[in-house]
Amino acid sequence: MPDALPSAASGPTVSRTPEEATGPRFDGRAHPAQNGLILLAGLAGLAYGSYSLIADMSAARETPLALGAFALLGLALLIALGFEFVNGFHDTANAVATVIYTRALPPSVAVVWSGAFNFLGVVLSSGAVAYAIVALLPVELVLQVGSEAGYAMVFALLVAAIVWNLGTWAFGLPNSSSHALIGSVLGVGLANQFVGGHDGTSKVDWAQGLEVLKALAFSPVCGFLLAALLMLVLKRVARGRELDRVPEGEAPPPLPIRCLLILTCTLVSFFHGGNDGQKGMGLIMLILIGAAPTAYALNRTMTEADTPGFVQASRAASGVFAGRAADAARPTPGAARAAVGDALKTKALNRPAVFAALASLSDDIAGKVQDYGSLRLVPAAATPNLRNDMYLASDAIRRLTKAGAFGADEAKVLNGYVDLLDAGTRYIPGWVKVCVALALSLGTMVGWRRIVVTVGERIGKQHLTYAQGASAEIVAAGTIGLAEGYGLPVSTTHILSSGVAGTMAVNGSGLQLATVRSLALAWILTLPAAMLLAGTLFVLLRQVV
Repeated sequence: MPDALPSAASGPTVSRTPEEATGPRFDGRAHPAQNGLILLAGLAGLAYGSYSLIADMSAARETPLALGAFALLGLALLIALGFEFVNGFHDTANAVATVIYTRALPPSVAVVWSGAFNFLGVVLSSGAVAYAIVALLPVELVLQVGSEAGYAMVFALLVAAIVWNLGTWAFGLPNSSSHALIGSVLGVGLANQFVGGHDGTSKVDWAQGLEVLKALAFSPVCGFLLAALLMLVLKRVARGRELDRVPEGEAPPPLPIRCLLILTCTLVSFFHGGNDGQKGMGLIMLILIGAAPTAYALNRTMTEADTPGFVQASRAASGVFAGRAADAARPTPGAARAAVGDALKTKALNRPAVFAALASLSDDIAGKVQDYGSLRLVPAAATPNLRNDMYLASDAIRRLTKAGAFGADEAKVLNGYVDLLDAGTRYIPGWVKVCVALALSLGTMVGWRRIVVTVGERIGKQHLTYAQGASAEIVAAGTIGLAEGYGLPVSTTHILSSGVAGTMAVNGSGLQLATVRSLALAWILTLPAAMLLAGTLFVLLRQVV
């Protein structure tokens, strides 16, 4: 495991020229008690997660798992939390690099501060980004996540992302964990299509994938340009003032500038937790749904008081579908389920027969929830089918509204119904958020030095000024925060490192082209490398699991 907190052995040796002597020193070792506290916190998180898992399964009267199934579940959860731990020391180093190199905070304080706000960001996140990642996966694997192929999928994409992250970390390259995970998801989807057939459910949802890839491609360009623009504004506003200076010796910046830099680090850390922490949460929910569907396939925190609104929205949606069904006969619920599934495979949704099937499916969902009293009272035997029906209806409505198949009033009704369907199937228990938050925040406190040195010393030819650090982090925090609001996964690493490069370029500080080339090469290679690695692992694991 990487050394915890500041350690001379936690990264490559950096020879310091006289011109670079103003850089921070990382020669302080962590007190053994600090490492002990990190280990203790990690064990406490695992104990809390295990207790919560068992309590949820008992409350839902989930059938006890066989030993082998329980072992698979535990291993999958550990790997998912391991991904978030690696994400912490790989990606969050970007948030602390500027405060460390501007002397706003000592390294040992900066990583603990950043870890705390990463924790808060995860716990207070919405969950929208989590299911944006899940939506990239083939419908077939999402609906049958408890199968052998489902476990192979989870293991393959998480292990591939972790391996690629550790490899780039070893070379001190600020690679994106988001980029690696999305590449792994796409690789698994393509491999599943190759080995599982060529129907629509076995394929990657490339429409959703294109939106995610656009966000990943746009974010570093946005970081470079906006940080450069903000740097120009700050230079004009603060001309001749302290903001445009470099640190002198080990002295911290003037108090107002120091507060600004700490604030920007705080915001980047918080929004990084809110965005990146969700990626692991979505995969953990897939694992839990597959292993313990009675406890996790439906949101059992929805009470009887929520039932009338849910039933009313289902009936209203059924009315919209019936109005579009023309003379098509309404099928039985079983036939409706098959018809909607086939339409999703072929993408031929905008047809009267499909609208008739969706009307039948919506009525059946409403009838079941009304008969049982609430989602939390749905019995174990009915849970998987009801969850799949809700997922199919939500996915079909989302695709139809995106294609403009409905008028404004109809779309409003259906979007409200989708929100309720998603609330019933796309939720994240509090204990999952806490465990992921703990893994990410503890990861922040170890192994961070390699990436910090790259961002602070190897992008520009001159030392980072206060204005450059503030500009890069303000843009990073704003971009990541907006992306989370829209449910889009973006890369903290790409945004911040490109932001630093933008400030260096506009300030005339010069860029170290070797580093820029390495960063660009890592950005280009991450997607295909992660896809190849995850796809290969998926094919192999399907033969083993």
